[in-house]
Amino acid sequence: MTELEQRLLSVIQDAFPLEERPYRRLAEMLNAQEACAGGDTRGHLTEQAVFDAVENLRRSGVIRRIGGIYDSRRLGFISRLCAGKVTDLDKFASAVNGIPAITHNYVRSHEYNVWFTAIAESEGEIRAIVDGVRAATDLHDVHILTATKKFKINTVMRVLKENEDSRLASAMLSTSRGNDDQGAQFKTALSSSDKARIRIACDDIPHTLTPFTDWGVSCEALRDDLVQKRMRRFGAILRHQDAGFAYNAMVCFKLDERLETKDERSVILSDPWKGESKNPAGAILANKPYISHCYERPAFEGFPYTLYVMMHAQSAEELDAFIKDAAVSIGNPEYAVLHSVRELKKTSFRFFA
Repeated sequence: MTELEQRLLSVIQDAFPLEERPYRRLAEMLNAQEACAGGDTRGHLTEQAVFDAVENLRRSGVIRRIGGIYDSRRLGFISRLCAGKVTDLDKFASAVNGIPAITHNYVRSHEYNVWFTAIAESEGEIRAIVDGVRAATDLHDVHILTATKKFKINTVMRVLKENEDSRLASAMLSTSRGNDDQGAQFKTALSSSDKARIRIACDDIPHTLTPFTDWGVSCEALRDDLVQKRMRRFGAILRHQDAGFAYNAMVCFKLDERLETKDERSVILSDPWKGESKNPAGAILANKPYISHCYERPAFEGFPYTLYVMMHAQSAEELDAFIKDAAVSIGNPEYAVLHSVRELKKTSFRFFA
């Protein structure tokens, strides 16, 4: 990956410019950064050079798509993580790949070996989706899990230079808090034009210098989606493995009352843990740069863990060190490491399709 590509990724993951000529704006931004750093003040980066660099990242697979990441609750949808057991993984994958409501589907190193995410407008629809998969495959012992607290989501991964500290492998730039079951109170009224725009913005932008014009979508309306908090961000979504983070795992912690995550305030903390009542475990882990997602979920039979985190690393040794560091930081509770064995599906949900 070139230096220009790394610089671009540090910008466009979180905030791809919502302007008619976004690549021209990116060139201006990067040229200004270089000038401030005492570099070339002639503005040598052109709109075409930036466009070509982003297109190379898309062709190579580092960028999965560039588009909107919307808050499902504010659009009237709910999301559930489902855990189950499957023997015939190929048949299971084939069935799930045909269901648009299932966006993420992984095989993990545990007795509960399949974990997938479903998005729908009601609990009844989620249950119907799961029941349909059970009927079509050997999926069994399924548990549909609500995120009762969200401490960290929408992480932007920062690609490292070789001499940088790997502990700074990721940077959390956006969070969401609250009970996923309370989504109805966040729902905003949407017009037919709003739904049409959101449906388009869930796709990948055109491969042109004027993507929003060619999409037929107003940049002003997309900016308003951000202001209204319907959209969390508009940017590049990476394939983490291709971007240098090939090792990841879901780590689930069993918390006792001393470490229960009861306080949802100040979930991003700057100080180290100085006492059990000051910093709940979820907030402590949300502050770790190598953790991308942090949720509290209910325990179920055979799986007593309630705090779920996703960790990303550049090597197996680094991942192991991260796991140990996280456990120590919250008092070494019992935990289970579910390595990502196989990615069966990873897509973005297209609302109002």
